[in-house]
Amino acid sequence: MEFVCSACGNSFPLNTRLWRCPCGGYFNIRNPKPFLPTKISRENLSLWRYKEMLPDVGEIISMGEGMTPIVEAEWKGMPVYLKLEYLSPTGSFKDRGTAVLVSFVKGLGIKEVVEDSSGNAGASLAAYAARAGIKARIFVPAHASPAKKAQITIYGAELVEVEGPREEAARAVREETEKGYYYASHYYNPLILEGMKTAAYEIWEQLGRAPDAVVLPVGHGTLFLGLYQGFRDLLKAGLIDQIPALYGVQAKNCSPLFEASRLGIEEIAGYVPKPTVAEGISIARPLRAKEILQAVRETRGEILAVEEEEILKARKELAQKGFFAEPTSAVAGAALDQLAHLSGKTIVVIITGSGLKSSSL
Repeated sequence: MEFVCSACGNSFPLNTRLWRCPCGGYFNIRNPKPFLPTKISRENLSLWRYKEMLPDVGEIISMGEGMTPIVEAEWKGMPVYLKLEYLSPTGSFKDRGTAVLVSFVKGLGIKEVVEDSSGNAGASLAAYAARAGIKARIFVPAHASPAKKAQITIYGAELVEVEGPREEAARAVREETEKGYYYASHYYNPLILEGMKTAAYEIWEQLGRAPDAVVLPVGHGTLFLGLYQGFRDLLKAGLIDQIPALYGVQAKNCSPLFEASRLGIEEIAGYVPKPTVAEGISIARPLRAKEILQAVRETRGEILAVEEEEILKARKELAQKGFFAEPTSAVAGAALDQLAHLSGKTIVVIITGSGLKSSSL
C-alpha cells in the first residue's frame, strides 16, 4: 500500500510528509486492502470493525465513529432509507476519514497539523487531534457558520479566520505547509477516503445487500468517492452484483460538477459560485472532479442541482419527520423530488451533518 500520483504515476510511501506530488498531482492509494467478510470484527460496533481492510495504523484514535443508524422513512410517498451520519461524534460524516487519518498521523509521531475547512472537517480534526494529543490549527472562511467555528475552538484548536471565498482559506493553509507543518487535508490526503469507504460496508451489512441508489451532497466528493470505492470492494469480493447508482447533489448556486456533467466535460476552470446556504459543499473547484464524474458514469448515476428555496424547504420537511439536518445535508432530500423514477427501488439518502451546526433555523 502506497501513495501514487494521479498525474505522473510516481509512487511515495504512506509516511511521506508531502501533501501532493512535486509535479502538482494529488495522491491516491495504490493496492488498497481487499474486503474480506471473514475479517470483520463483529464485536466492534465502530468503523474499526473493518480494521483489517484499512491501512495499518499504530494506536487507534477513536470515539466510536461509524455504524451510524440507517432508518426507514418516506419522502412524498416514496420509501427511502436515511443513513444518519449526523449522529457521528462531532456531528458529521467527516469523522470517518478523520479517525483513520489522525490514527495514522499519531503513529508517525507528528505533533502539529494544519487544515482548511468550511467547518465540519475542521471541527472533526480539532476533536480527534485533541484526543490524540496533537496540536491543530484550522483555517476557515471568516463567513463560516459561527456554530462550527465555536465547535473548533472548544476542542482547543487554533482557529484562523480568512477573509474572502473558501479558496482563500485553502491558499492560506498551503503557505503554512511550506513551513513544514503536516497538512491533514480532508480532500488531498487519500487516507480520508479509506475511512469514508466504510460507509458502503456498513450499508451493505445493515441492509443485507447493496441498495439500488445512494443520494448524497457532494462538494469535494470525499464521501461520494469513498462510497464508490467501498461498493467496488464489495463487488470485487463477489458480495454484490453491481455498484449502486450514485447521485451527487449540489446547490445550484455552487454547482461546478453539475455544470461539468451537463456540458460533458471533466476539467473545471473559471467557475464563479454564488453564495449558498449549503456552505459545506460550496466548493468551486473540487480537487477530484474527474474521478467523481467518472464514478457517476460508471454507476449510472447523476449529478443533480437544487435551488436555495428547495434546500430550505427540504430541511424543514426532514425536521418535521424527526431528522434535524444542516442545510448542506438537506440538498439530498431536496433532490429526491427529481428522482421519482426511482420509486420502488431501494434508495439510501445520506444525512451528512447535524442541524445544530447551522446558525439559522
